[in-house]
Amino acid sequence: MQEKKGRGSLFIVSAPSGAGKTTLCKKLDSVLSNLRHSVSYTTRPPRPREVNNRDYTFIDEDAFRLMIERGEFAEWARVHGQLYGTSKKRLEELLNAGIDVILDIDTQGAMQIKEKYKEGIYIFILPPSMKALRERLEKRMANSKDEIELRLRKAVDEIKDYYKYDYVIVNDIFKEALKELEAIIISDRVSTKRINISWIEDSFLK
Repeated sequence: MQEKKGRGSLFIVSAPSGAGKTTLCKKLDSVLSNLRHSVSYTTRPPRPREVNNRDYTFIDEDAFRLMIERGEFAEWARVHGQLYGTSKKRLEELLNAGIDVILDIDTQGAMQIKEKYKEGIYIFILPPSMKALRERLEKRMANSKDEIELRLRKAVDEIKDYYKYDYVIVNDIFKEALKELEAIIISDRVSTKRINISWIEDSFLK
């Protein structure tokens, strides 16, 4: 079987808080081979059952700002009062190893990434409705009423940027949304940009 091009593809997934982007990305990581869910750095405290360096790399604000000064982030942003960032080194190591990488980041970070990785595939996840989004946020015990209202207001601003993405998926039925996300990645893997040109020439054109 022919081999694909060496460098992996980058998939960037954004959504309002509570739309389910992280759950989708992590599930897809376990379903598809040669796909890695990028672990972001954050200054926010871990939630129950979150594990350091699996869900996020948890660091304090001083350490985060030192990484900013050193230019170590491919993107970073302050979201809901906390800092989040994607390590440039981690990202490049995975892509250069031929591993596809999926990033779930907010719209601020996605637009920073888009300036540096124009070849990336950009995907926006929508909830089925604002009512459903509110209900999902309310189920998160960690979210106070004030925090929920803040996130709902921010969701409206984030949804306005949907047209800057290549694909939009409505996460109403989780299995269907997962299938659509998987289809985007599989279609990229069989695109002409991923084919090994030397294999085509050696196998068919000589």
